[in-house]
Formats: sequence, C-alpha cells, structure tokens
Amino acid sequence: MMKTSEGDRASRLPSGPPTASEAEIQGIFNRIAPVYDRLNDWLSLGQHRIWKMMTVKWSHARPGDRCLDLCCGSGDLAILLAEQVGSSGEVFGVDFSSAQLEIARQRSETHYPPPKISWVEANALHLPFADNFFDAATMGYGLRNVTDIPGSLRQLHRVLKPGATAAILDFHHPSNSLVQAFQQWCLQAIVVPVATANGLQDEYAYITPSLEKFPPGSQQIQLAREAGFAHATHYPLAGGIMGVLVVTKGQR
Repeated sequence: MMKTSEGDRASRLPSGPPTASEAEIQGIFNRIAPVYDRLNDWLSLGQHRIWKMMTVKWSHARPGDRCLDLCCGSGDLAILLAEQVGSSGEVFGVDFSSAQLEIARQRSETHYPPPKISWVEANALHLPFADNFFDAATMGYGLRNVTDIPGSLRQLHRVLKPGATAAILDFHHPSNSLVQAFQQWCLQAIVVPVATANGLQDEYAYITPSLEKFPPGSQQIQLAREAGFAHATHYPLAGGIMGVLVVTKGQR
C-alpha cells in the first residue's frame, strides 16, 4: 500500500484519532475486505459494475486530470478513473481500511499497463490534500458509511478545483414498497447467507440500518448545497435501490 510521502504534492493535514463509531466501521471494512467484491456482486445482482462506469462518466474526468476516488474500497472506481485519465493523468484512491487498500493495490498490479494510482490510507473527514487539488472525484458506497455526511461533503468540496465535478454512488432505501420488499429479500436471501458462510454475519448486519438512516436523494441535494456545491443533481437507479449524486463546485 502506498501512502503519501514527503515528495507528494498533496499537503498534509492532521487526520485526528477516529471516534469509537469510526473505529467500528473501520474494523468492519477491514474484516469484510476478502469477500467485499463477491458480496457486492450478489447484492447488486452484478449490476454494480455498470453503475460504476456510469459514475465515472458523470464525474467528467478527462485525459490528463488528477482525480480522487474517495472511500475507494477494493479499487474498482479508481481503476476505471485511471483508464479515463490515461498515462498523463493521475488518480488517488483513498480509504481508511488498510485491508481494502491492500486488495486494491494487488488488483491494480494485474492490469497492463499498470494504472497510475496512489493508494492513500486516510479518513474521508480529514483528507490529506490541499485545497482545490482535484479535477474530478468519485465516491462509491462511502457516503452512507461516514459518521458525518455534511462534513464529508465539505471535505470533498474543499479539495475539488473550481468547476470540478464529483459523482457519488450508493445503495439507497427505496420509497416504493415493492422495491423495498425486493431489496429486503436480496439482503435476507442472498447477502446474509453468503456473509454467514464466510463468518461475517455480524459485519453485514450494519447494511439495513445504514440504508434506513441514509438521506434520500432530495435531502442529499440539500446537504450538498449546504456544503458549498453550486450544482447538485441526484439520479435514482434500479427503481431507487441505487442512486448517484452528482455535484459541481462553483467557479470561485
């Protein structure tokens, strides 16, 4: 795993010790890292790969850009971003789970040519980057799990350049009762048995309460505007099971 060094252009900011809640979430993601991709496939019925490609497209990342993938997990979005920006660009994959970052690093090494990605262990609420540092950003399945959603959005706004766009992908609690029932069936009939078989039932028990407390799209737009973003749009996907919040920083 690569951490920012003295030679990196990213400035250092104090990360601060995690709260108990943050430490618990960090521990969960370290423990589920070995089966994270497999369970994402089950939970989304394989569609998360399509949604991630859409997310990268909505980030407006271009060749030569410097991009951030926040809460990068096992690296899917970071690798897609690296393909988008090409050899003249660069990507920083950031997560506070060292186990997830190690898997991401190993996965990136299997690509040819190797993507230009720096893997950074950091807290989404205390990003170790200078203001106005990134041309574009993505975030996959991270906003729902941070302990301070407004604070995370403010940090994202801070590190983006004026006019830059971020696309934030996550599972949601759908408003339609039939879609809710289908989502609950997927969790109980697919995810829980797979997690149990891997000894991770308790770790995946957090999904349902995290979905129930996650703000709906309209509230996410409001939070994004309060964080300073000039433009915010929410795109529901798969009947509201999934959604992408697209936010753009104003031109100074």
